[in-house]
Amino acid sequence: MHAHKPQKPLQSSLFHCQTPGLQFSIVSKMAPVLDIEKELVQHSERVKSVDLHPKEPWILASLYSGTLCIWNYHSQEIVKSFKVAESPVRSAKFILRKKWIVTGADDKFIRVCNYDTTEKIAEFEAHTDFIRSVAVHPTLPYLLSASDDMVIKLWDWEKGWECTQMFKGHAHYVMQVAFSPKDTYTFASASLDGTIKIWNLSSSDPEFTLDGHSKGVNCIDYFMSGSKPYLISGSDDHTAKVWDCEAKSCVQTLEGHTNNVSAVCVHPELPIIITGSEDGNIHIWDEATFRLENTLNSGLQRVWSLGCMKGSNRVVIGYDKGAVMVKFVSPHSGVSMGSLVKEKEKKEF
Repeated sequence: MHAHKPQKPLQSSLFHCQTPGLQFSIVSKMAPVLDIEKELVQHSERVKSVDLHPKEPWILASLYSGTLCIWNYHSQEIVKSFKVAESPVRSAKFILRKKWIVTGADDKFIRVCNYDTTEKIAEFEAHTDFIRSVAVHPTLPYLLSASDDMVIKLWDWEKGWECTQMFKGHAHYVMQVAFSPKDTYTFASASLDGTIKIWNLSSSDPEFTLDGHSKGVNCIDYFMSGSKPYLISGSDDHTAKVWDCEAKSCVQTLEGHTNNVSAVCVHPELPIIITGSEDGNIHIWDEATFRLENTLNSGLQRVWSLGCMKGSNRVVIGYDKGAVMVKFVSPHSGVSMGSLVKEKEKKEF
């Protein structure tokens, strides 16, 4: 099944850019539902990952140069900027309950620091090749790391960052890992071997494999529809796919990008799927119909990362040339889409 584009755009548009000076190119295909308001444009070196702090108005960006930046999107100021490695930091996450930032870098090291003081908490060689992704368990003192050495590792910070489990099964670089929101002992991994694997923390072998992309898989994100867990994946085959985790099958292929799909996310508050690509475009899809509604281009070259969080209608995008934060609002009320959130909670595929 493929997402079908309409034969010709409708006259009215779904999204409007509210900010002069930000040269968004927007192609729209339906009647007005959401406005886009720019909140931050931060020019920088290549942004490999982004994360949003759940309490403070902060964006965490890890740069190809090995630097971490925290940007305040309300004050438009840099909160902190400090170098943590001499090589690219491809993944960085906030750990709110510890006031930590955890990073994984090309030098094979995981590093942990306090984000208030920048004091180093831990630093250790975790893999034998580049670290592509780290994922923080929502409640337990666990960190997952994924690497070009084709191995995923589980670390327990309450045991002195002991590696308590290794997960082997991929035949190429492991590009991203993500915990399931339905069962946090379950996680998924994306690999350049072209597959997504589903794992349980208690076993070093995968539970099952999702195979459907024709090239390597770069990125994944879990989301819930009703009580069912789904995954979205992005690939070098220029498509994104939506997977029913219970049926272990692909339910939709999203086509439209003209280069590798490098970042995907399903917004936790709004009924939209967002995909980013090395073609420089952000595609916004209707989560219910899988219809491509909009294409957004900021002119900051390739897209590498996307960030959004529960309780917020914002999205942050990491590019070759910096980061952009946008906010989705109702054109009728000027506030975030509370009614759509309620509808999203009811929807089933």
